[in-house]
Amino acid sequence: MYCSYFGFLEKPFTITPNPQFIFLSKNHKEAFAHLLYGIDNHAGFIELTGEVGTGKTTVLRTLLNQLDSDSYRTALIFNPSLSALELLQNINHEYGIPSDDQVNSRLLDSLNRFLLRENAAGRTVVLVIDEAQNLEPQVLEQIRLISNLETERDKLIQIVLVGQPELREKLRRSELRQLSQRIMVRYHLCPMDYEDTVAYIEHRLEVAGGRRFPIFTSGALKQVFRYSGGLPRLINVVCDRALLVAYSKGTEEITARTAAEAIADVKKEASPFPVRQMARIAGITAVAALAFYGLFALLRGLSGVGGVPSPARSVVAEKRDVRVAETAASHPLREILAKQTEGGSLTDAFNALAQAWGVPPIARGKDSDSLRPEDLTARSGLRVSRFTGNMGALLRMDYPAILEMNLPEGGRRYQALLGTDKGKLLLSAPPGERASFTGAEVEAIWSGRSYLLWKNPLNIPPVAKTGTRGESIRTLKKMLRGAGFYQGPVNDVFDDAAVAAVRRFQAANGLEPDGVVGNQTLLLLYRAGGMSASPRLVKKGES
Repeated sequence: MYCSYFGFLEKPFTITPNPQFIFLSKNHKEAFAHLLYGIDNHAGFIELTGEVGTGKTTVLRTLLNQLDSDSYRTALIFNPSLSALELLQNINHEYGIPSDDQVNSRLLDSLNRFLLRENAAGRTVVLVIDEAQNLEPQVLEQIRLISNLETERDKLIQIVLVGQPELREKLRRSELRQLSQRIMVRYHLCPMDYEDTVAYIEHRLEVAGGRRFPIFTSGALKQVFRYSGGLPRLINVVCDRALLVAYSKGTEEITARTAAEAIADVKKEASPFPVRQMARIAGITAVAALAFYGLFALLRGLSGVGGVPSPARSVVAEKRDVRVAETAASHPLREILAKQTEGGSLTDAFNALAQAWGVPPIARGKDSDSLRPEDLTARSGLRVSRFTGNMGALLRMDYPAILEMNLPEGGRRYQALLGTDKGKLLLSAPPGERASFTGAEVEAIWSGRSYLLWKNPLNIPPVAKTGTRGESIRTLKKMLRGAGFYQGPVNDVFDDAAVAAVRRFQAANGLEPDGVVGNQTLLLLYRAGGMSASPRLVKKGES
């Protein structure tokens, strides 16, 4: 409604997480540093707690995107209603190892063998369990038993428990004291302070783009902070309503009075509930609305998919566990996938991309159903970068990708995204089957996860710390210069000028401008810097 009035390309303040809008406050950065420290130092157990709406999901998303698949194997469990057996089955399934057994001990044996293999290969295995405050004590005890899988010198698995403050209370129970005593790193994520709240609001307005920005006066900002207490989710609710109030009054300035009116409206709607409960209900409402809004936005975004869209045009559709409601009509893509096995579909999808990269295909074997994308790339000399986001952001990467699909009746399947065809998505369907599908058809069963294949011919490692030295930094600066983002001296120090250049490059390519050179920054930089040829998405039927 107000987007066209202010000239926004999309709404700046939404409750649903959108990677395009990620903002790391001081507290978020500190939480991220604690998690990374615990994982890299093999602490064994790590705990992250925070109230509803503080941004725990933001921290987790940043963490999982930072963990390189060459050095880490990660799994995320976010179903708090699992039994101990179901938890083990889910963990094994996430790691691509046998998960159908009904006996805990055999599932643990399979997991132990997997952990030993990964340890021998020099990879760190990370298990993240979200909403852990809802886990039953017997399930938490099972998690403790999993942590017993270790060598004489090292913990084989790093377990991150994430939850609301009730998690801390639960772990204080006497029957869970052994688990609590094993937690070596703890961090409680607090709301943002006033300074970060202001920066957060400005960041979201800037990312949303537009012809002109609404002005939040100092008085309005103080009103928003006073009501929200620095909780990102409540900030979004109030700022969204303030923009609506300003639009209805025909003004571009959000004053203290405008903010107060917006807060009064929000309070009126949430009056039967305390603030914390309101945040929970707002989250549930947003998830329900997302099924319709995400589908509409995706269709609108794909209608002109021929060019490279602006970063701010990505679809606000982050939570892929929300399934778009399907009618009784048949779903062609689902029917095609149902005929395949999980491993077979993964191998076929990989081979479709292998052809684009000019590497030999991989034959199906007896172990196909236990393979993961990382296993296939290891055999071919390619690397893989896991992408979690929306279709608009994925299309902007302009790399062929493997899409992970969830069938409603259970099980995963994979399809290669090869390009677009007259506004539809072009997939790697089996011979004789339909290959192009609307965004809605793909969105209905896509998990939101995908895998980008790429090459790192110069073996440039990830760079996160200012002051890092090495010959690879010299190469990195040459690439940044070749891409037109760096004009300084080409030396071997990752200095402030290099960090600034990386941030500019990331912002220009729709990535989070954090100054960290990770997989996705590198794969785009190789192409932009002219250092390595890579396939692009095919674009058929476009003038």
